[in-house]
Amino acid sequence: MAEDVLAVLLALCLASVFRFDLSPTEWLHGHPTLWAGGEFPIHPGYLVFFLAALLIINRHDGLYGPLQAQGSLNEQRKTVQACFVTGLLLCGGLYLMHNSTISRVFVVYFIVLTTAFVCALRAFWRWSLYRKYARGIDTRNVLVVGSDHMGNAVRKQITKFSHLGRVFKGFVETSSGSSNLEAGEFVLGDLTRVSAIARQHFIDEIIIAERCPTQVMIELMGLGRQLDIEVLVIPGFYDELTPDAPVDYLGNLPVVALHRRNGKLIGHLLKRLCDFGLASFFMVALLPTFLVIPLLIKLDSPGPVFYVSHRIGKKGRVFPCCKFRTMVANADQLRPTLASLNERDGILFKIKKDPRLTRSGRVLRKFSLDELPQLFNVLRGDMSLVGPRPPLANEVGQYELEHFRRLEVLPGITGLWQVQARQDPSFNRYVALDLAYVENWSLWLDLKILLRTAEVVLRGTGC
Repeated sequence: MAEDVLAVLLALCLASVFRFDLSPTEWLHGHPTLWAGGEFPIHPGYLVFFLAALLIINRHDGLYGPLQAQGSLNEQRKTVQACFVTGLLLCGGLYLMHNSTISRVFVVYFIVLTTAFVCALRAFWRWSLYRKYARGIDTRNVLVVGSDHMGNAVRKQITKFSHLGRVFKGFVETSSGSSNLEAGEFVLGDLTRVSAIARQHFIDEIIIAERCPTQVMIELMGLGRQLDIEVLVIPGFYDELTPDAPVDYLGNLPVVALHRRNGKLIGHLLKRLCDFGLASFFMVALLPTFLVIPLLIKLDSPGPVFYVSHRIGKKGRVFPCCKFRTMVANADQLRPTLASLNERDGILFKIKKDPRLTRSGRVLRKFSLDELPQLFNVLRGDMSLVGPRPPLANEVGQYELEHFRRLEVLPGITGLWQVQARQDPSFNRYVALDLAYVENWSLWLDLKILLRTAEVVLRGTGC
């Protein structure tokens, strides 16, 4: 919707330039009667009417639903159709109001340019979404109940149409079903383990592709509500429960929702906008620091400026996490020899006076300056400013089932553990604080953590 509004405003500017050679600066500064409608290219009332009509028609045509629900060409066709219908409504309104002051040539320019800009922005949105899916960002993990012929057909649709933004994780066998030969290698367990499988593999959707007893279906719906997982079914299995439910398409296969998740879409959007805006601001404001620190590292010890390690992010996605190097170049090879000096319990590894630290590295860690390059990870969408610490793969390999919940959100540069218990050696406290953040997340909580992080950094309590 925001992009459509932007497209209309851009079309208004460009149509005015083409028809009247009138720039936006002249609108705002050279014409005091502009907002009264006297010298505006089109009266603001007609502009609001055009915008409202366009948004309503687009919503009615499903253009604000998931992009996966329709192909690119179909979306462009609907977009052109909606823009021209809205244009006809505008022309009809001008005719009924007997308005002869607005240039008809301007109206034509306005409608045509609106169509062009809306189509272009929608194409760009789809392209950027596909790029994110290719990197594993914002994809939806799918678990299929039933590994017979229909279940295997669902797997093939998900695998074939990568633009759907779904990732097939495996099958759950039913007691009455039989496995397809091709599906056997993807079976993760049976219905008795579905809750554990859903948590371990960060499942977003459960698709029922085999008729199950009603009690099993009710339990799956309850699991969906408990873990905020969407439960979909192939039409024909439970039509009595979904008489008026809209039919979506998974590639070429129709599916109907038994339970929809209640995601905090607006909150997550605002969090992402805040992350991008603040990360951009900090990178510009701290630009001198980004220039000085690499020089200090190179003068202090041989080796690269940056240390890159592969970390586990949201839903188990692996990403390269970047920091300024604070240790000697072969620090990873020396770690096994220092295992006896570890000051943390459980699977964490930390030595306060680590002999591998360089002189500049001690200063960087004291004020947490070594983590500044992670702002690039925030801009890429791999991390957030606030969230659980991104773990190493060998740490995740030792997780218990409940620990996987901390991977349900984007990892962060800072978080509850960093500001409340950074020096606490307890692994259980570390996990408990991360799970508390996942359960109680809000923008207000993020703001409080950022403010406390600033205090911690200024005090120089890092290690």
